Amino acid sequence: MKPRTAVHASFTITRTWKAAPMRVFQAFADQDAKRQWFGRVPGGEIQEEHFDFREGGLEVLAGRHANGMATRFDCIYRDIVAPDAGEAGRIVYSYVMHLDGAKISVSHACIELKPDGAGTKFVLTEYGDYLDGYDDAGSREHGTNALMDRLGTFVEA
Repeated sequence: MKPRTAVHASFTITRTWKAAPMRVFQAFADQDAKRQWFGRVPGGEIQEEHFDFREGGLEVLAGRHANGMATRFDCIYRDIVAPDAGEAGRIVYSYVMHLDGAKISVSHACIELKPDGAGTKFVLTEYGDYLDGYDDAGSREHGTNALMDRLGTFVEA
């Protein structure tokens, strides 16, 4: 039996995009928009998908990558405030990640969407607990940075 362990880490990612805060918010709030930048792996297969973007709502994305690896993202939205009339918006959520059926992490994240001229200053702060020998070694931050690059390309298109 593997020893039960937890390793803790946090990171913050900041971006400035030439897109209004509401455009960035909609990239999270609209399922069709989110499908264009989030969680799709070339050659992969989606096995389960559920999208309920509201406070208390659940989002699930589970699939198998081309290399056979299975991943599952289970998210609950804790706080959602749409940006309005020059005011910042935010999205706060907690999520669990599974890799090949094993729970590897539990995380809490806060996204802030701050007006910046005609664009958006985007700030994502995440705290994660990496479980039972899963050594993140910065891969979550690296992967989230790559995902935010995809989001930036989408919202600025």
